[in-house]
Amino acid sequence: MNGSGDMTLAFELSALQELADPGTVFSDARRWSEYVGVVSDKPTYVVTNFTRKNRIRQDFFSGPKGKGESLESVREQFDTDRHVFVSAGEADRDLADEHGWEFLDVTEAAEAAEWTLAEETDEADDEAEADQRDDWP
Repeated sequence: MNGSGDMTLAFELSALQELADPGTVFSDARRWSEYVGVVSDKPTYVVTNFTRKNRIRQDFFSGPKGKGESLESVREQFDTDRHVFVSAGEADRDLADEHGWEFLDVTEAAEAAEWTLAEETDEADDEAEADQRDDWP
């Protein structure tokens, strides 16, 4: 992913859940983003549990607000040149546009930044299991 450090990057929770190692993704994203956080319609405790489990330190999170209100609030609080919303849902494209954010699908973001999707890890695990010998003790 190309971009300046003067960028706010928001991940929709479901997009983070599609990544094999969300903690590493967050650390990586900090190299080119000034602010990185999570936006979701899910209850606060769901986001908090996920971020703690994955050792993610957020600069912001949506709290009890919906995604649209959260995007608007984050945009007002964090004055950067770019605001990019990474999501797994096409429905969020209009939401991003409506609130002045660039939309980026998680699969495109993963490809550009060389992040591994969880499904790719699952496929590699399945292949490794298939390669194991049945006659080996």
